[in-house]
Amino acid sequence: MNRITTALLAALEALLVVAIGIGIAMVPLTVLWAAHFGLSVEWFVFWRAAADIWLLGNGVDLTVQLGPDVAAALGLAGADTPFLISVVPLGFAMLSVLMGVHTGRRAAETPHRWTGVGVAVGTYAILAALVTLSAVSKTVAPNQLQGLLLPTLVYAAGVLVGAELGRRKAAGAVEGLDRVSRGIRSWYQRMPQTTRTVIEGALRGGTAAAAGVLIVSAVAVTALIALNYATIIGLYEAVQAGVFGGATITLAQLALIPNLVIWAAAWFVGPGIALGVGTTVSPIGTVVGTLPGLPLFGALPQGTPAYGFLGLLVPVLLGFILAVVTRQFLDRRGAPERTSLEHVLTGLGMGVVGGALLGLLAWWSAGAMGPGRLALVGPNPLLVGALAAAEIGVAAALGMLAGRVRLPSVRAAKR
Repeated sequence: MNRITTALLAALEALLVVAIGIGIAMVPLTVLWAAHFGLSVEWFVFWRAAADIWLLGNGVDLTVQLGPDVAAALGLAGADTPFLISVVPLGFAMLSVLMGVHTGRRAAETPHRWTGVGVAVGTYAILAALVTLSAVSKTVAPNQLQGLLLPTLVYAAGVLVGAELGRRKAAGAVEGLDRVSRGIRSWYQRMPQTTRTVIEGALRGGTAAAAGVLIVSAVAVTALIALNYATIIGLYEAVQAGVFGGATITLAQLALIPNLVIWAAAWFVGPGIALGVGTTVSPIGTVVGTLPGLPLFGALPQGTPAYGFLGLLVPVLLGFILAVVTRQFLDRRGAPERTSLEHVLTGLGMGVVGGALLGLLAWWSAGAMGPGRLALVGPNPLLVGALAAAEIGVAAALGMLAGRVRLPSVRAAKR
């Protein structure tokens, strides 16, 4: 495949990614325009709405200025002044990253990898800029600088990861490294072996602990939706949005599912989440006022859970168990004997890595969802990160010490 063909295919893939992302919102809005409004409203109103949703899903803040009648109908304090919407529906960002990984892998299969990567990211940047400029209206205005940068950065992250994975698959884990990567690898290998073992254990174990908390959270969210299905359906009926309006609300809620999983993780860690100023949803109780008008919030736990404090054991148990598994894994790889201090440092490192990951996800999932009280929605990222680091780190340090008993097969192999 020559360079021009590689560039054209990369540009086409970038165009398809943008089209799919906007189309997810555009299709139901267009059907709503035709079926409910009878084509009487200007179509570009719905185009701008779809563009705003896509931009918001890629991290771009929206400033909203409602008309007097609409603001009065909402009955929320501050609705008559410009307010911010910054809660990112992470489903759109996940889609951009995953499709970017596919683009990067495709580029890595050609002799002109960097041409494909550069053209794909450049085309995406141009399209994101055009979408940002076309989305401005008197009612909703996306942040122009964020619109020019953030969607492209989200997609570029996926493209670069995909290109690296594709290159390693094609050329081998070491041979496929570029000069910078080989330099980093060489610097890392010059470290003492025990130091490398501590770092490797912290990264592997901490990432596994964060992933474990998210998996448990996803199961919990699924269970809550199933158990409160009747309440959610009742809220759908109360909204009276009709078939097409209900479909649009459902798509919006699907884009928020990753947020709900991260919020559930914040609940298990301890701080919980806020659904407005002065509200809290945590293991010690739920205190909420006026909620955002999404039926999915009917799945929230009510009152004080009888055994809510048991949720705090999730990161602790995962930290301990995964630390034991991590130590056994490192021992199987022939790592040298390590002191108790080095085991403790590995466990604390697991806490730092796991806390940092969960804190970053909490930060990305939180923001403003409306005027007044709804200016604060989601978890406190600093509290989530700090408490997760402490819970996972202390438990992992104990797990690393408790895992000093080697498996018989490992002892036999070392004899």
